[in-house]
Amino acid sequence: MNAMTKSWVAIGSIDDIPRRGARCVENGDMTIAVFRTADDRVFALEDKCPHKKGPLSQGIVHDGCVTCPLHNWVISLETGKAQGADEGATSPFPVRLDGETVLLGIGEG
Repeated sequence: MNAMTKSWVAIGSIDDIPRRGARCVENGDMTIAVFRTADDRVFALEDKCPHKKGPLSQGIVHDGCVTCPLHNWVISLETGKAQGADEGATSPFPVRLDGETVLLGIGEG
């Protein structure tokens, strides 16, 4: 969590997120996609592909990345950066597990 994060917010159980899938959380006008990998790691990104603003939450989760359903851009779940020859990024958010509870770091301090 970076120094600007105000608080950790419980957003549900890891079991609420399908393996290799995502669930969305609203934060004001922004939608945050919370992803779960096949090995139960969790990541959070703004639910907007840097290419054409496609919904990353509807993409395919694989190898620490998500593939946008609109134009197949591959985005790193850890950094939010486009992979390969594509350029651009979406905002990552700190996320962690406390037992089975998923905690999302949001808010400015």
